Amino acid sequence: MTGWVLGVDSGGSGLRLALARTAAGRETPVAAATATADGPVRTGPSGIDADHLLELVLPRTAALLSELPEPPDAAREDGPDGKRSPRIVAVCVGAAGMATLGDGLRTVLPGAFARELGARRVALAADAVTAYAGALGERPGAVVAAGTGMIATGTDLRGWRRADGWGHLLGDCGGGAWIGRAGLEAALRAHDGREGGSRSLLARAEAVFGPPASLPGMLYPRADRPAVLASFAPEVARCAGEGDPVAVRVLEEAAAQIATTAAAVCPPEEGSPVALTGGLLGLGGPLLAPLRRELASRLPHARTVPAAGDPLAGALLVADRLARDALRLPADPAFLHLG
Repeated sequence: MTGWVLGVDSGGSGLRLALARTAAGRETPVAAATATADGPVRTGPSGIDADHLLELVLPRTAALLSELPEPPDAAREDGPDGKRSPRIVAVCVGAAGMATLGDGLRTVLPGAFARELGARRVALAADAVTAYAGALGERPGAVVAAGTGMIATGTDLRGWRRADGWGHLLGDCGGGAWIGRAGLEAALRAHDGREGGSRSLLARAEAVFGPPASLPGMLYPRADRPAVLASFAPEVARCAGEGDPVAVRVLEEAAAQIATTAAAVCPPEEGSPVALTGGLLGLGGPLLAPLRRELASRLPHARTVPAAGDPLAGALLVADRLARDALRLPADPAFLHLG
């Protein structure tokens, strides 16, 4: 089918969407128009709020469609107001929490997108899946998404494997919150006079957060505790870059944790690509140097490759392949639900 495809990337800090024309052959779809919404989609007792997601997506999609030219040979649909509008032939929504909190989305969105947009095909994916599709396309391999949290996703195109992504209390080992917490622990050890402390990290903690005694009150009651912890990760990297041995050890252990998680999902075939994505990579050499060493040691058969695109690009790719009945990524009830 020709027409437009809609990709949606719904994360913890906001929502992005893009429209692209259906691509020819194996070409990657290119966004023709994008829109954003600040703040995350609400999550309630029954999971991710489908009505709230629709409130954010539908009017922004209508506004984008009104400004876009019609693809050649594209069919048009009669809208609710009787006007003819370009057809959206397929939609892919990639959402944080889809695997465990997406039942409402899977129930509501396919019918809503068919009714409101005329979409015949809908894919509802975990954000790890759209991150994978954006980074590696439809190749077997593994993608590590390292930001505030940490998750790795792999596929052999027959099924999906996931490792970590359990949140800052149970996992996300090696992620930004993990590094920040380890750095603050070392700062408090120095404050107490215990072994394993770092005076450099203590000085940075005091500069960023104030007196050490105030830290528990600043962290424990906050709903955004992982983000606050992760905000200290750049300070750990700075101290490591200046040669602080405690900070260096924190980042070396983070690198080992990330590589271990990647190894848990990477296919065993020689030359399997592994892509690294996420804001944590911005810490630079103090993290990337030990991470390269750990990946080479734990995944000698694999090769690290740059990510081709982001999760929004991945959502567009899945929507495009679905529109043309050419999707190679494996369907899965939790990770990639097709309708």
